[in-house]
Amino acid sequence: MGTVIQNLGERVALIASENTWIEGNAIQQLQHCAQLPGMQRVVGMPDLHPGRGYPVGAAFFSRGHFYPALVGNDIGCGMALWSTDLDSRRLNLDKLEKRLGSIDGPLDADWQSEIDALGLVPSGFERSLGTIGGGNHFAELQQLEQIYDASAVQALGISDRQLLLLVHSGSRGLGQAILRQHVDAFGHAGLEQGSAAADGYLAQHQQALKYAEANRQLIARRMLAQWRSTGAALLDIHHNLVSAARVDGQGGWLHRKGATPADAGPVVIPGSRGDYSYLVRPLPSEVSLLSLAHGAGRKWMRTECKGRLDKRYSPLQLARTALGSRVICADRALIYEEAPEAYKSIDSVIHSLQAAGLIELLARLKPVLTYKTRGECC
Repeated sequence: MGTVIQNLGERVALIASENTWIEGNAIQQLQHCAQLPGMQRVVGMPDLHPGRGYPVGAAFFSRGHFYPALVGNDIGCGMALWSTDLDSRRLNLDKLEKRLGSIDGPLDADWQSEIDALGLVPSGFERSLGTIGGGNHFAELQQLEQIYDASAVQALGISDRQLLLLVHSGSRGLGQAILRQHVDAFGHAGLEQGSAAADGYLAQHQQALKYAEANRQLIARRMLAQWRSTGAALLDIHHNLVSAARVDGQGGWLHRKGATPADAGPVVIPGSRGDYSYLVRPLPSEVSLLSLAHGAGRKWMRTECKGRLDKRYSPLQLARTALGSRVICADRALIYEEAPEAYKSIDSVIHSLQAAGLIELLARLKPVLTYKTRGECC
């Protein structure tokens, strides 16, 4: 266990085995965050990688102040797992891909009553509801490939006869607008707990969390409607947020930036588009600031990917994976940026979390059909 949970200095820890790919820049960003006023502890997960000034795949606990910049611009980004009535034994990828069509554009008027029923505060970003967005966001049909805990899987309502749908998206332009407003007013400084500015941000933050959850729900419903299928939400977890918490017996603020809550029940930790995902039961621990990795984590910067891969693979080749699944991505730059080679092995991440005593495996999920975008613009 000691070799997996590494102390990198006062208030800084990293959960990673010796063979886990961790960039030096990500460590530097993690250590920088530990120096922020009021910061008590920071923990990097095995999917840690550099972000825009702050690392992705980390949790941060502060007292007296919290930091919207640590949450970032995609407040509420997270994952929802849905069951479907699509038969996993009768896969027809051509038919599924054709029926799905495009879900890049806004929902039409027929969806208005469903949107209204979600009770969202008007934000000006309603046209983005039901759309995935760019970057590493996706929606993916998955097949139950291996079961480690049959009773737990059954209790969640998961059957190996039915395909699952995993949706990864967030608050779209709303989260970006909230962060922009904060940065324009305060830069990257933290907000003092109980101040009018802090309370104002937290109210907006809560609005964005609700928007993000609603967005994932509408994406799932939209896709199921295209497939003339039905389904039900099994879990929905945010990865980018700040919340009041108690750690080490002290009250404060727990920030998660690309980190899965370990105190909210079972979660899915996905790999790249050409790798497995794992359904796990978290074993909450303050050692990891009650958090887990949220995915495989990037190995390469986006700007490096096309140059590394375009001599080896065409976009058409990247639309087919080694596991036999398909990727729908008509954006030629994005399909290289999101290639499996650009990410760490999900098994290396999962093994680190297991070795640290932070998770129990419930099931392994295999990708079937991944949707990114039908167009050049995300």
